[in-house]
Amino acid sequence: MKKIPHTFTIVFALIVIAAVCTWLVPAGEFVRETISFTNADGTVSTKEVVQNGSFHYVDRAPQTWQVFSSLFNGFVDKADIIIFILMVGGAFWILNNSHAVDVGVLAFLRKVLKLNRYRFFQKLGVENIIIALIMIMFSLFGAVFGMSEETIAFVVIFVPLAISMGYDSIVGVCMCYVAAHVGFAGAMLNPFTIGIAQGIADLPIFSGLEYRVFCWLVLTTVGIAFVLWYANWVKRHPQKSPMYRLDDYWRQRTQQQADAPVAYHSPVSAWVVYGLLSAVMVYCAIVMPRTTIAVGDGTASLVIMPVLAALFVVSGFFMLRKSVHFFIIDILLFTIFYLVIGVLGYDWYIMEISALFLAMGICSGIADKQGADDIAKLFLAGCKDILSAALVVGLASGIIFILRDGKVIDTILYGLTRSLAETGEVASLGVMYAFQTLLNIIMPSGSAKAALTMPIMAQFADLIHVSRQTTVLAFQFGDGFTNMLTPTSGVLIACLGVAKIPYATWVRWVWKFILGLIVLGFLLMLPTLFFSFPGF
Repeated sequence: MKKIPHTFTIVFALIVIAAVCTWLVPAGEFVRETISFTNADGTVSTKEVVQNGSFHYVDRAPQTWQVFSSLFNGFVDKADIIIFILMVGGAFWILNNSHAVDVGVLAFLRKVLKLNRYRFFQKLGVENIIIALIMIMFSLFGAVFGMSEETIAFVVIFVPLAISMGYDSIVGVCMCYVAAHVGFAGAMLNPFTIGIAQGIADLPIFSGLEYRVFCWLVLTTVGIAFVLWYANWVKRHPQKSPMYRLDDYWRQRTQQQADAPVAYHSPVSAWVVYGLLSAVMVYCAIVMPRTTIAVGDGTASLVIMPVLAALFVVSGFFMLRKSVHFFIIDILLFTIFYLVIGVLGYDWYIMEISALFLAMGICSGIADKQGADDIAKLFLAGCKDILSAALVVGLASGIIFILRDGKVIDTILYGLTRSLAETGEVASLGVMYAFQTLLNIIMPSGSAKAALTMPIMAQFADLIHVSRQTTVLAFQFGDGFTNMLTPTSGVLIACLGVAKIPYATWVRWVWKFILGLIVLGFLLMLPTLFFSFPGF
């Protein structure tokens, strides 16, 4: 069996290949200008976009020693994600030390497996229902508010859950990360891709929603069906899983935690945490009695904070009466609730989410009767455990710096877009789609890619009589699917690092699935050329 190169080796090899490209590909640049566009919430933002027809060749900037400086630049550029990974890893290490997640997972499985007594659930398979419901939830998160980086924090929850149910770590990653990115690709209301792309293309924000809902349903259904097929195959043939040996880490960890005697108790420190958190939530409910949730181009003012405060006061009390383990699970669940509300209602991003998980970890440690020094040591142990995942994010970002500083990204963009004017409708759409898909491999940022490509693509769409809405759909699909494959995606590399799945193993497993999604995406775009849909 051939030895799989280390992830660091693969990424550094790609950096060297990118540097070679700066010697072979002519350097070129577009002239860029700053324009204003309207966001989904009605606010006005500015974005740097390309002036149509402004491409010109410039002096070459071949990259040599920059192969090494790009690593530093990559770490600086992705510092927010790297810090996020370390903070989440440290926080969950504190939480996991209490064995609360393991107690909760085992209790959940025991209750769910009891449903097998009923013929209806026997026929469907309880585990299948669990996987499908979790994937639908994360797919909706990706489709509505563009969940991406946030999935890193959930990998450490769903991988042990998948192992406990008899699957492998790949199934655990699929339950949250893949589901969210399938939803991201088939997004209905994602402000970071559709919102920006439609604004730049002079289309009403989130127009064409009806057909996008259909696309999301199709893609999510296919994604769930594939994961269920693979999960059931792994359960029947566990030793054939590409992660069978590497998952020994998770199996041993899960078994050790399952075998460890659990002392159900509720120390005074847990009641103190309960009182403090209840007070904080009640204060937030008083200060922020109503929260404006923005979903797509619609908003709703809801009394979410008071409801969450009331639910926590009640649920926390009953969970503590049972055991501190279930109280810590309660803290985790409400952390997720506040994360969703923060993203949808208060524009939270990496910094706020990191702080939220850090607070969760510290509160869990105190509730579990850990001292300040013990919590600090546990946090550092968690950072150490996840450090390789954080580092590889910075390494992967170095690829972009080499291509950008070598001034070849614009040349690649220009060469690909020129071919659009020489083809028919279907072929032009295919070229646009292929271009967006390939570009996403080296530029995974959807908002940056929209600002770079949509000014040109929208004009080409007019010339070849293709709807601008269809062009946005090509951008949307092209931006979404290869996020689950490209080594330049910090989120993918981080999730694989947390799950301890080698990048090469992941690529060998996922490439056929991604290829199938790409083909399906093209088939979903074709009807927009021949039929009239609202907004198209």
